[in-house]
Amino acid sequence: MTTNIIMKFCFIVCFLLVFVELSSSKWIKPRRLNIINHSTNRIRDDRCRQFRIFIQKVDHFGFLNMDTYQQRYTLNTDYWESGRPIFFYAGNEGDIDLFCENTGFMWDIAPIFNAMVVFAEHRYYGTSLPYGNASYSNPEYTRYLTSGQALADYAYLLDYIRGSIKGAEQSPVVVFGGSYGGMLAAYFRMKYPHVVVGAHAASAPILQMTTPCELFSRIVTQDFRLESSQCVDIVRSSWDAINRIGSNPTGLERLTNLFKLCRPLKTVDELKDWLLDMYGNIAMVDYPYPTSFLADLPAFPARAFCANVTSSSLETENDDEDIVRRIVKGTNVFFNYTGHTECFDTGSQGSPSLGDLGWSYQSCTEFVMPMCSDGVNDMFEKQSWDFQAFSDACYAQWKIRPRFEWPYIEFGGKNITDFRYYSNIAFTNGNLDPWSSGGLVTTVTPSLPAIYITGGAHHLDLRAANPADPPSVLQARQQIVALIEKWIS
Repeated sequence: MTTNIIMKFCFIVCFLLVFVELSSSKWIKPRRLNIINHSTNRIRDDRCRQFRIFIQKVDHFGFLNMDTYQQRYTLNTDYWESGRPIFFYAGNEGDIDLFCENTGFMWDIAPIFNAMVVFAEHRYYGTSLPYGNASYSNPEYTRYLTSGQALADYAYLLDYIRGSIKGAEQSPVVVFGGSYGGMLAAYFRMKYPHVVVGAHAASAPILQMTTPCELFSRIVTQDFRLESSQCVDIVRSSWDAINRIGSNPTGLERLTNLFKLCRPLKTVDELKDWLLDMYGNIAMVDYPYPTSFLADLPAFPARAFCANVTSSSLETENDDEDIVRRIVKGTNVFFNYTGHTECFDTGSQGSPSLGDLGWSYQSCTEFVMPMCSDGVNDMFEKQSWDFQAFSDACYAQWKIRPRFEWPYIEFGGKNITDFRYYSNIAFTNGNLDPWSSGGLVTTVTPSLPAIYITGGAHHLDLRAANPADPPSVLQARQQIVALIEKWIS
């Protein structure tokens, strides 16, 4: 039966590739700089907007707080047959329709397995706000934003779905997720193995809390170096150039004008932080075809950035302003590829579709992910990791202190051998994805395969089939299909 499933998958993928080619016109921890307002190529899938509501307890682990909230989710039975699997997406830090639209792999393989498709929104994101607009207003409300509470939400929701839909009582559940959602998918299988039979954890930085802090910035640099070593040298030299220009009496005004910013710069660090986020985001979404996940971007945006930065049409003298002008031209790839943006906002926290406020809280509690750079093996300024300074900043914003040890106390991960007691989790990571620095890239046991995707950016394998997909991602998807068949048998 497994062979038949794989043959069916290969046939459908071939069909999808042809279909996508014919109808393509229809169709990060950096702060995610989602700048989309009116995207020209964003996927619009009505199936992702057929929202339903499930009433959840705010606190699953206490018996005093009886508050409830409305969790949003989508459920599709177009391909489902009684008793067949439920494909469940563990929602992460954002609106659930954004992840639904950018997780085409689940939709691609649902017909193969006659699967029901469910996308569940993570508490405190999108419209699933336990205390409405006051959800982030004080520590008494934010305290219920934890991965453990979110996983309990998913367990209760699946219990409801299985109990309310005839024929779903014995349907096996396979959980999917990308990035933080990939971590949740893995954690869900670890913590609730009686609820889900297997997990596809894509680009899940499950080891990021204990990974050497410099690895993320080195992978970002590697992505740009693959396109041009000159590009990396220019980016590395740009930090001092920006500092020198900014130190002049009119320097901040000059930088504001050069970068066409919407508001005057108050400090040089404001600009540098904005650029730092951009580089990480470009590396994350360095996909082989145009996308609009974080912004309207061309295929291989790192390549496009470097082509602009190294363009011979710019001034040849290697002075500070020439270097900065080159960087300005590169930033247009990420922030203004369509040419419709008049000015840039360095203070933008992104589209409401991506919940940077909530993730700021979670990174100050459970998910402390150290990051640093040395300025030698990467293209950034030297920046050390200072946990105490980070903790102080968390307290200033949220009145809480992080517990960096909690994820590996609860789930394991201080050492990869901690995971040997788990089963049926497939970890996928791509070499272009800076978050692979914290991913599980070594197979611990045969039931926890680590699938490495050469040419893969951030959870590329979860995206829909595309003619430009590298062979490695096609092979990875075939492996996942074979594993799912094994899990549900």
